[in-house]
Order: sequence, then C-alpha cells, then structure tokens
Amino acid sequence: MRQLTLATAFLLGIATQAFAQATPIDVKKTNGCGCCLAWMEHLEENGFAPSGEDMFASLLVRFKLDNGVPQRMVSCHTALIDGYVIEGHVPADDIRRLLSDRPDAVGLAVPGMPLGSPGMDQSRWRVAYDVFLLKNDGSTEVFSSYPGN
Repeated sequence: MRQLTLATAFLLGIATQAFAQATPIDVKKTNGCGCCLAWMEHLEENGFAPSGEDMFASLLVRFKLDNGVPQRMVSCHTALIDGYVIEGHVPADDIRRLLSDRPDAVGLAVPGMPLGSPGMDQSRWRVAYDVFLLKNDGSTEVFSSYPGN
C-alpha cells in the first residue's frame, strides 16, 4: 500500500509540475467551431494552457482587425499570448519559437484553414502552407513553411 501511495504522489507531482509550466493562451473563436477546438487540443498536447472565449462572428472580425491582423491573413480563430497575436492554425512549435526569439512584431498567422495544419489534420492529406510573421507596419514575411503530400 505504501508503494502505491508513493507512486501516486510521484505521478501527482509530475502532473502538477506539468500544469504549472503550461503557458496560458487566450483563444477567441466562434461557438461550435470544431477545428478551433482541435487546435486548442494541439496546444494543450504541446505544453500550452488554452482558454477559449466564444464571440459573435462580427465581433471576432473586429477583434482581429483591432489587434493588427491584416484582412488577407484572417483565419477562424485568434489567440493572444504574452503580447503577441496568433491567427489561425499556427503550430505550437512556431508559437514557442516566437516566444523565444521575441521579434518586434504583432504575431503569427496561418491564413485560411489549410488542410493538414494543426486542428485541420483530420485526414492523411495535407497542403503546403506558410506561417507568416505579422510585422508592426502591416507587412508580412514567411516565418516557417510546411510541405504538402
């Protein structure tokens, strides 16, 4: 019994430590969007602690524009993390790199909903897509690229 108690305490300690280290990210989305929820699961599996807030579509669009997301970069959800905006199905590794490199920028975006990106990976098919760095002057540059198959 003592071994079981020690094992349980050890596992609880690991779980508590993992939870304490998870980086919070605030996700704005529309109600019932399955790919938004799937992207949030991807974040959770990769060390983030997403919290979601449902917004009416028109308010979500206004939120995106007010936070520096160019119209040509819009996707279905927008997140805020540590002073940056994350638009669309951005992989967790790119968010981690953004937070590590700390560029002077608005954030990252994956425009549209590319098949095979996190949250849009429901089949074996994927299209090539880019993650863009959103610059403060409204311009963009490729931050990373992902191949299709």
